[in-house]
Amino acid sequence: MKKFLIILLLCTSAAKAQIPIVGTVVKKVIKAIDLKIQRLQNETIWLQNAQKQIENTLSKLRLNEISNWTDKQQTLYSGYYKELWQIKAFISDYRRIKELAQKQTALVGQYQRAWSLFKGDKHFTVEELLHMQQVYSGILEASLKNLDELISIATAGRTQMSDAQRLELITKADDQLDENYNDLKQFNSQNQMLSLRRASDLNELQTLKNYYDLH
Repeated sequence: MKKFLIILLLCTSAAKAQIPIVGTVVKKVIKAIDLKIQRLQNETIWLQNAQKQIENTLSKLRLNEISNWTDKQQTLYSGYYKELWQIKAFISDYRRIKELAQKQTALVGQYQRAWSLFKGDKHFTVEELLHMQQVYSGILEASLKNLDELISIATAGRTQMSDAQRLELITKADDQLDENYNDLKQFNSQNQMLSLRRASDLNELQTLKNYYDLH
């Protein structure tokens, strides 16, 4: 019996030790997501500045009032318009991708809030908390992979894929992100309901509802 208790204590200690390890992995994922979002924001600003410069140049030239163009001038100014259109198309892509990145930031925020509540809830065992972290790690890893795909779409040359293809891939990434977000919400809800079912009386039940902001 004594030997069994020692083994049980060792297993419990090992499980407790694994929680901060998994938590460290999740923190790395969160940091990686933040860095990628920052890069997207910086590249969006660069594109917007490039658009402004081209538009200012076109405004100064007052192309509509120029008459008797030579073939060379027409080619030159046509190039300006083409470049401007391409940059605007890029910015449109970046805005959608930036919105998706912000969604992923919200997903991480949902995880952080839920985890801080669950680990302070006495109704969960160490093993259950460890399982939660494993599930959360999987969701966040999928979120990070999704963001990697978005960045590859944003940085791919426009000659490598059509606008329709880019739009299709962005929409697909959006759908995947919504799926990840819904999985997270469902998992959080299941854990909250499990805790409520373990309440010993009505007073504790109400305390838990307040704790999880359930009304």
